[in-house]
Amino acid sequence: MSTLPDTLTGLVERYPRTPGPTLRVNFIASADGAVAVEGLSAGLQGPGDKEVFDTLRMVCDGLIVAAGTVRAERYDALRLTPGARAWRVAHGLPEFPLMVIVSGSLALDPAQLIFSDAPIRPIVLTHHAAPASPIAGVAEVIPVGDRAVDLAAGVRLLHERGATQLLCEGGPALLGSMIAADLVDELCLTVAPLLVGGRAGRISAGPPTPPRPMSLRHALTRDDMLFLRYGR
Repeated sequence: MSTLPDTLTGLVERYPRTPGPTLRVNFIASADGAVAVEGLSAGLQGPGDKEVFDTLRMVCDGLIVAAGTVRAERYDALRLTPGARAWRVAHGLPEFPLMVIVSGSLALDPAQLIFSDAPIRPIVLTHHAAPASPIAGVAEVIPVGDRAVDLAAGVRLLHERGATQLLCEGGPALLGSMIAADLVDELCLTVAPLLVGGRAGRISAGPPTPPRPMSLRHALTRDDMLFLRYGR
């Protein structure tokens, strides 16, 4: 088992952009499988996790997050560091990736920084039966699906816009729906050296689906944190 690289070049080699369209998921969990501490993932974070988190955002074309996660984790605007923006421009990418929020109810706050401070207008994927919402004033609201969000259609739409390297940060219900729709190509899982207990949920929640085999691409460590990358 290798140590997690401590340079940007080394991290990008371990978490590269891929030749074809890819939907990559990034999650953190405790050693006993908890996805949060007191309802938030921040309680699980440790050495190296932020570097992986930032690298995955840097190399993606679009970041997909569920509305519930946006609210619970108090998401800020997707601005990246100056170094990450410079890396993107040097590699022929737009300075900022797309911010994509999945919401069936459109119960989002236009004043939240993810919208009010956004460097580029976010996209909200919803469905045709969603209620009217003021969020349309600060985001591009795109219905995909009649009475529920059609994630496969949403992914196809993003691909058509040139966003083929997609990163999903959850939450568990969104990951469960993506697994059910057979959209997940990669899982990047950080395992924190903690036993949390209690009633914290898994990283995915949703309808039963047939098990989908994955291949371990790497297992890296830093100060007892474990960084796993699985691919189809």
